[in-house]
Amino acid sequence: MRHSAQRPPSVVDRVLDLLGAFTAERPRLTLSELSRRAGLPLSTTHRLAGELVRRGALVRDETGGYRVGLWLWEVASLAPHGAELRESAMPFLEDLYEATHQNVQLAVLDGAEVVFVERISGRGAVNVMTRVGGRLPAHATGVGQVLLAHAPAEVREEVLAGPLKTFTPKTIGSPARLRQVMADVRRDGYAISDGQIELIALSVAAPVRDATDDVVAAISVVVPAEGTDPRTLVPAVRAAARGISRVLGAPRALRSSGGSSTA
Repeated sequence: MRHSAQRPPSVVDRVLDLLGAFTAERPRLTLSELSRRAGLPLSTTHRLAGELVRRGALVRDETGGYRVGLWLWEVASLAPHGAELRESAMPFLEDLYEATHQNVQLAVLDGAEVVFVERISGRGAVNVMTRVGGRLPAHATGVGQVLLAHAPAEVREEVLAGPLKTFTPKTIGSPARLRQVMADVRRDGYAISDGQIELIALSVAAPVRDATDDVVAAISVVVPAEGTDPRTLVPAVRAAARGISRVLGAPRALRSSGGSSTA
């Protein structure tokens, strides 16, 4: 709940609290669970949940539990970097998957976190924590390091001010180290994140640019850390990112279509 101390929560605040009560771990909630997790009286929860069901934002199953409705998915698909970005990226993500048969991901930056907007994974791919619509701290992921490296200075400084959450002994926890990694990404055009979320996996990521040459997304392939030389994956990941950028009209990618890229 993100309420201002200067005013009581509005109806919109309460509705968003209800929707925010659902998580990947708790996609189904009873009325009492919804009330408790949203911090709202049971009567208020019942009334608002009924309205949300009527509008299709929530659905109620045969046992009385609530789930997020398809109408919210329809609205979410209209978000910037949503459907258009995914549609442009899919052919290149599929090609990258066919070349690796590992996890291939597309992500965008939202504050200090990355949001995964697409993911392709095979049965034999290394296990990862990510899912479509899921979030992770940007500093600890390959896609996040790419996006932070090209983010506005105020965003970078906010992340550097910390705290930097650690998941494994390899997670970047030092602002000085993160600053160096971002500089390396800008110089090299890619990021390698080894064991920062899970020790068993590493990722190689590269930036996706739009028609203004701004970095609007990043793609990555996540592979087993053991026995993998990540440098062998860099050309394929960068080529896929460059292909998406060309579709989006990025001048830098269009200029480099006949040769190497510094994207």
